[in-house]
Amino acid sequence: MTPVHFSFSSAFILGLMGLAFHRTHLLSALLCLEGMMLSLFIALSLWALQLEATAYSAAPMLLLAFSACEASAGLALLVATARTHGTDHLQNLNLLQC
Repeated sequence: MTPVHFSFSSAFILGLMGLAFHRTHLLSALLCLEGMMLSLFIALSLWALQLEATAYSAAPMLLLAFSACEASAGLALLVATARTHGTDHLQNLNLLQC
């Protein structure tokens, strides 16, 4: 495994571990998701550059578009929960309660 592959896979794993173990605020969970998507975007871009094929060059842009949609939906949920519950703590959110 090259150092570049190791750095992007470790960045993805660190974002995943942050999402799994440090879930106190919704904003920190969203930041971990964005870090994971950023590492995937850079890794996919470098992979497309290494293959030198034009067929794979649209995949990073598609991933970036989905990442922007995910970020906007996450921020909308953050604003909605902050308005209804008064906080963004994940332990205060209950799906069984309206």
